[in-house]
Amino acid sequence: MTETTPGPRARPLSPHLEIWRFHATMVGSILHRITGVGLYFGALILAGWAVSLAAGPDAYQAFMELLGSPLGKLVMFGLTLSVFYHLAKGVQHLLWDAGTGFQLPIANMGAIACYAFAIAASLAVWAIAWMTGAL
Repeated sequence: MTETTPGPRARPLSPHLEIWRFHATMVGSILHRITGVGLYFGALILAGWAVSLAAGPDAYQAFMELLGSPLGKLVMFGLTLSVFYHLAKGVQHLLWDAGTGFQLPIANMGAIACYAFAIAASLAVWAIAWMTGAL
């Protein structure tokens, strides 16, 4: 008598992006991770700045010309956005850790506030830099 073993039991598949509807808190979580990675690369830029400073005036001038180029300014603006967004989202996470703000409307409003803060603060910093001649 041969016993047949049944095949693997059909298991449910994990939900995929095709199933989920994008919403403010979902995008906020994704952006928080992306900006964290961006801050890592910002630390590398800061290290490059320090190395160029230690290497002498010629290396420092070349590095500053690179940062002053249109591409360099775009990267630095993105880094500014990353800093402010990650800061705002970190504050929201602190509030969540304290047990407040989990209700869906409040969580969505908090995510939108993080977006708005990051954009407004970045534009303000760059406007001040432009008005003072730092750009």
